Amino acid sequence: MRMRRKKNLDERLEKCRGSMLYMQCQNEHANDPLSEEFFADSRKTFGNDNPLYLEIGCGKGGFAIEFARQNPDINLIAVEKTPNVLITGMEAQEELKLPNLKFCMGQAEYLCHLFHENTIDRIFLNFSCPFPKNHYAAHRLTHERFLEIYRAIMKPEAEIHQKTDNMHFFEFSVEKFSQNGFGLKNVSLDLHNSGFEGNIMTEYEKRFAGLGQPIYRLEAFLR
Repeated sequence: MRMRRKKNLDERLEKCRGSMLYMQCQNEHANDPLSEEFFADSRKTFGNDNPLYLEIGCGKGGFAIEFARQNPDINLIAVEKTPNVLITGMEAQEELKLPNLKFCMGQAEYLCHLFHENTIDRIFLNFSCPFPKNHYAAHRLTHERFLEIYRAIMKPEAEIHQKTDNMHFFEFSVEKFSQNGFGLKNVSLDLHNSGFEGNIMTEYEKRFAGLGQPIYRLEAFLR
């Protein structure tokens, strides 16, 4: 069911401009030149040389805010394509003003319009939409077309950390990572009973865990 558009959304987004980065040229048919002004990195965006992490599909921003709070020496950019969802995290950030967190309204297909090559130290894929029907497989964020984009913006030693409650999506991801030059480590088929320390739960994760559903997790690295 589609979420009802939040009241005064455009005005609320405008008030959060200080917490938001701009992703340029999000149209496959556009031929507009890319401006260096809108590319992001730690030095330019946060004024330091701390590691730069990226969360793709951050939803309401609960994970991003808690991660930034717990890790003040790591910069995080959280990307979400749905403004109706993203506004929750941005308004929270406007209150908190965490110096190491920025949000960006954008699509994963155009991450190369926000980051140059060899920019990102870690990518988080937290409970991405599994697109269960096979004819939508290319929309899954671990499909090879996205892995190619991630590879371009990741530093050589960077990692991708994925969590999902969907077993079939997890199996798909393991296969795609393995087929596209990524190694895997710390693979868990039941995260919350694995002894893993330092896990920060997302909104979805809290719901699924409360229902007793296993959470699948992996770390992928460039080979």
